[in-house]
Amino acid sequence: MSRGFVKEDDLEHAGTDLPERPLSPHPNYVTPTGLKQLKQHADQLDKERLPLVPRKEDPIAEQQLAMIDRDLRYLHARLESAILVDPAKQPTETVLFGATVEVEDEVGETHVFMIVGEDEADIASNRVSWVSPLANALIGQKVGDSVTWHRPAGNLELEIIAIHY
Repeated sequence: MSRGFVKEDDLEHAGTDLPERPLSPHPNYVTPTGLKQLKQHADQLDKERLPLVPRKEDPIAEQQLAMIDRDLRYLHARLESAILVDPAKQPTETVLFGATVEVEDEVGETHVFMIVGEDEADIASNRVSWVSPLANALIGQKVGDSVTWHRPAGNLELEIIAIHY
């Protein structure tokens, strides 16, 4: 496209009109660790924002500010809606939010998953969201129960070996 057909204002504001981060329709259950992580992330963004404010006329700084402000709005909304659940106060005989669950799959391999809030989920750390298919299969079950984990790669039968909080 020729520069003759592009308004200067369009270039200056490119990237500053970002869509909002979507908020989950589910209750925002968080563990104490998850609440701490949300607060730390908001604090970190506040620190990153401070040196950019005086430079807001700079298009690069303006774009960075727009992204930080959007993420801060998301984090503040999540902090306001947070429902703190202390795993230490959960009944230990049933899988509930905050549980660390040890399971054995069909081939005898053991896996350990912790059921956490949506913002705290990280599959690389075996932390799964309480609204995930795996958590849905496990919540409400007891040691010795078998569940079916409905996965895109195919269903997997799991037996609950242990529950820890």
